[in-house]
Amino acid sequence: MTLITAPDGLVVPPGEGRTLVTPAQQVTFKVTGEHSKAASSFEVVVPPGFDVGAHLHTRSEELFYVLEGELDVLAFEPRIRTRDNWREWESPSGQRCVRATAGTVIVVPAGCPHAFANPTGDPARMFFQASPPPDHERYFEELFEILNSGPPVDEEAVAKLRVRYDIEQLTPLRMTPRGEGRAAPAP
Repeated sequence: MTLITAPDGLVVPPGEGRTLVTPAQQVTFKVTGEHSKAASSFEVVVPPGFDVGAHLHTRSEELFYVLEGELDVLAFEPRIRTRDNWREWESPSGQRCVRATAGTVIVVPAGCPHAFANPTGDPARMFFQASPPPDHERYFEELFEILNSGPPVDEEAVAKLRVRYDIEQLTPLRMTPRGEGRAAPAP
């Protein structure tokens, strides 16, 4: 008789996991495709002034859970996709951008435009899951390689990377450093 055993589970203590850091973001890998067939999980610190821009994925589903701080968020198809400011978007049912605080969950099905930005002066922290793995893991690894290759940021390489990993950018990504009035390009 063959004994069948279940694989061991995974426990990741607070502060643990592989962390990638740039001025625009900090991402800690909590669960990867090595441990889950369902989703990759990350803890993300969103600095003041960071705006990921509205975008969508045709194949991926995402879940965000705000742990600390505040973020402006949306997850809907707008009546009109304006190219500049997703915060002005409105859905056919009247949904608009909301201020998400600790405890807020955002679920994003494949094909749904979504965005988040930190309009406050303090960092926000969120738990983020992307399914299926390992696409977002590879995306973050390659993005951080591009960003750490030195200034200036190779915007063309970032754009090609985003297309390769099923990210259709609808409005610009922005990083407005604290204390400055102008927006700078972000990853």
